[in-house]
Amino acid sequence: MSSPIPATLMDNSDSRLLAELLDAVGRVAASGAFIGGPAVEEFEHAFASWCEAPHAVGVASGTDALVLALRALGVGPSDEVVVPANSFIATAEAVSLAGATPRFADVDERTGLMTAATLEPALSPATRCAIPVHLYGRTVELGPILELARSRGVPVIEDAAQAHGARYAGRRVGTIGDAGTFSFYPAKNLGAWGDAGAVVCSDGDLAARVRLLRSHGERPRYHHRVIGSTARLDAVQAAVLAAKLPRLEAANADRRRVAGRLRGALAGSGLVLPAELGAGEDHVYHQFVVRTHRREELRRFLGERGIATGIHYPIPIHRSEAYRSLAAGADPAPVASRIFPAMSAEQVERIGEAAHAFLGARRARAAAPA
Repeated sequence: MSSPIPATLMDNSDSRLLAELLDAVGRVAASGAFIGGPAVEEFEHAFASWCEAPHAVGVASGTDALVLALRALGVGPSDEVVVPANSFIATAEAVSLAGATPRFADVDERTGLMTAATLEPALSPATRCAIPVHLYGRTVELGPILELARSRGVPVIEDAAQAHGARYAGRRVGTIGDAGTFSFYPAKNLGAWGDAGAVVCSDGDLAARVRLLRSHGERPRYHHRVIGSTARLDAVQAAVLAAKLPRLEAANADRRRVAGRLRGALAGSGLVLPAELGAGEDHVYHQFVVRTHRREELRRFLGERGIATGIHYPIPIHRSEAYRSLAAGADPAPVASRIFPAMSAEQVERIGEAAHAFLGARRARAAAPA
């Protein structure tokens, strides 16, 4: 019996990496500096440099990164923020937590991403920001989106929670709009050992506002200038992230290579594979997402062969119970309504064989006499 193929590998699967990370955590423990301090400052500097941006502000989660970026831009009650309906709910949730109202844009059928064409119908006089999402690690076509948004005086926050290190037109995502937000949830391309996030930007005043908001609005200590929150990046997570950051470029290259092998193994299987990249676009394959009309049947078939799968995402945000009231009437996003980096060649082959076997079984049933 072949060993199971998990959907995600965590850090404990690599003994050398685990030992390095435990050493990093041990140094924080020995220092006693758990909130802020050198570990956080060192990671912020390293991540800003790696992103090729002037500023990176560590925060407690990817959701907090979005909330604080919105608040730092002055978004609040009576404002609308356009988000894609095809994303994790945190993209819209952050808008609500900032006191504004999410307005849902549809996505491109081929890529599943927001485009300028899907953004424009969602813009209104109340729009104060737009948040394109580099979903699954694939870059949004930002050029036309930025041109449209700037013509309307609308800031753009890039949600790069799944696209650490991807480039659009040669630039790191998260550095192209007015701000970029990252999640370091453990399963991300750059993952912490808990929740963590960051806001990246080129505007020093914007970075200073995020720093103020992440720690009770205080500057200096106990002088509270605005109403903030407890949204700081803790030192243990910063130490883990700093230790892993130098490996990220190579890890992303591995993901791209595995994705290429998967494309070959799955060719002709009947599955809809991730769309090919256009000029200037990139993909770091946080997920390798395929589509089929027989999703649950295929998942059972693969599961019986020890191949784990996940669904990203089973319900579009605007159809979730939390946001259904905002999408009454005509569906604002009809298109939205309709990986694994360290994979061996043997595992890729098994997945390809299973997908082709599934297609063959379907054809055999269809050809069988009634």
